[in-house]
Amino acid sequence: MLIHIGDELPQLSLEITPGLIVAGAIASRDYQNVHHDKDAAQALGSPDIFMNILTTNGLVGRFVTDWAGPLARLKKVSIRLGVPNYPGDTMVLSGDVLAWDPTSGECQVSVKGKNGLGYHVTGTVDLAFPQE
Repeated sequence: MLIHIGDELPQLSLEITPGLIVAGAIASRDYQNVHHDKDAAQALGSPDIFMNILTTNGLVGRFVTDWAGPLARLKKVSIRLGVPNYPGDTMVLSGDVLAWDPTSGECQVSVKGKNGLGYHVTGTVDLAFPQE
């Protein structure tokens, strides 16, 4: 794979469904009711259930590894949440290469995930490619 600083990763559009939100919460053992119970989320002032950070973290990892391939290894995922991901919206993940060292195979990618409300997630991912 040829990598250059500034390369853009192919965008990934993800439909935010109640099933995705609930499944992500269950898979990450986050049983907080705001991630699966609409009435409970609304009682706390939210219009609906919303995605947890662990699901977002996993989706960011998927986005980067879809681009990097199965041999790349995630070393660090550093993200910050912004606006919530609610059911019925779409999040579009985008990113670009911030740093690349072909000698060591180390790479850093910026990541942004935007939905109809604004940026849901921003951050960086450090990864390592195998040396030949």
